[in-house]
Amino acid sequence: MKQYDYLIVGAGLYGAVFAQEAKKAGKKCLVIDKRSHIAGNIYTEPVEGINVHRYGAHIFHTNNKAVWQYVNQFAEFNRFTNSPVANYKGELYSLPFNMYTFNKMWGVVTPKEAAAKIEEQRKEAGITEPENLEEQAISLVGRDIYEKLIKGYTEKQWGRDCRDLPSFIIKRLPVRLTFDNNYFNALYQGIPVGGYTKLVANLLEGIEVRLNTDYLENKEELDAIADKVVYTGPIDAYFGYTLGTLEYRSVRFETETLDKPNFQGNAAVNYTDRETPWTRIIEHKWFEFGKDEEGNDLPRTVISREFSSEWKPGDEPYYPVNDEKNSALYGKYKELTEKEDKVIFGGRLGEYKYYDMDQVIAAALECCERKLL
Repeated sequence: MKQYDYLIVGAGLYGAVFAQEAKKAGKKCLVIDKRSHIAGNIYTEPVEGINVHRYGAHIFHTNNKAVWQYVNQFAEFNRFTNSPVANYKGELYSLPFNMYTFNKMWGVVTPKEAAAKIEEQRKEAGITEPENLEEQAISLVGRDIYEKLIKGYTEKQWGRDCRDLPSFIIKRLPVRLTFDNNYFNALYQGIPVGGYTKLVANLLEGIEVRLNTDYLENKEELDAIADKVVYTGPIDAYFGYTLGTLEYRSVRFETETLDKPNFQGNAAVNYTDRETPWTRIIEHKWFEFGKDEEGNDLPRTVISREFSSEWKPGDEPYYPVNDEKNSALYGKYKELTEKEDKVIFGGRLGEYKYYDMDQVIAAALECCERKLL
């Protein structure tokens, strides 16, 4: 009999949820991670009393009541609502596109006036069959909103001109004829009090965790100590990139602590002009309303400038590029997984899927229902 029932590779949300459920089912688990910390890309670290989102802003939002009830067993969530602001050359607009946006853009006051203005601009463009992203966006919301709030930001994100990007990237652009500033259409939303690392630590309570441990470099000896493996790393790396390398979109951050209490007054400000090199600035303290855990005002602030960057092998993988080429390659790797009867592949990298946090948790719980019999 081996030392562990499950070796779980990756201490992110998928791995932590699986470990928690396996423990409940009486299984012995070892969780390993090649990083020096748990929580994967949702890792938060305390700086100046502020929980800094090291790998970019994460706002928990879901319409799945079961998932919401599940995470609330392991953390208390605050009432944070994602209400980003767009900065276009010093002009500030509300995101998502709503009545505040339209009033600032055109001076319209009623929903009827806003709808008429958008329709007028769409008709002026006269685009019936969009051939690229630029034409698609203009056909949906007109030229003014496209030029100021979509074009520059999208070009920075993708590193390409909007006329060279396919139209399907933007399937729809939510236009709200209300003053609702909530970016997400989600019933449940918030940030865990004390940060995401605390949430993951609670999921992993009572479970053995080894950090700074690279599974693929020590595969043989690690496989020998467990009956089954839950692998949440990159699927192509598991198979030694034998069929080729899957591509990702990547981001990088420049983070600094400022000796002032308030830099921008909002958690997220998107810079939508092409000339500003960063896509947005995150001011982390506003995820928890500028207070520490005791409710005291914080005298300093931490900001992160976020830059999109062209991904190359070896870079941190963030978002799978689910285009035709990469999806076909993933399909071939997926076929190889079927021969690995002792390995479960899960999570954003293991399944090469763009998952929100609630979807990762739902996928892990669903996997547990099937596998932890």
